[in-house]
Amino acid sequence: MAKLKVNGSAPSAVQCKETLKSIADALYAIGGKWKLRIIVALKEGNKRFNDLQRVIDGISAKVLSAELKELEINGFIKRNVYSTTPVVIEYELTDYADTLSGVLGSLSEWGAMHKEKIKRAMRKKAELNA
Repeated sequence: MAKLKVNGSAPSAVQCKETLKSIADALYAIGGKWKLRIIVALKEGNKRFNDLQRVIDGISAKVLSAELKELEINGFIKRNVYSTTPVVIEYELTDYADTLSGVLGSLSEWGAMHKEKIKRAMRKKAELNA
């Protein structure tokens, strides 16, 4: 995997290109507005389609269905079909989804830090305008 810095210096053109390719691959698998939210929702435990739609504010049924299919194709979730009456379908995370724990933790920390930064900047701006 390409690194962003080598010995404290800027990466070479080849390393930069490799980093860009790796990021593109990651964004293809988990990018977008909903995929990581679905994964986080499933960390609480297996859920049915309607449960996921209730937990994830603003996602439409059509989008949720498409995102679940992509997450299944990429190996992050498993679709379990129980042949009861009525048929029950649940979604669960795979062990592979656990490989995203570091990414999710870092992203959550960064998001909280960024939100606070923006709040401070807005308060400072409001104070200057008052």
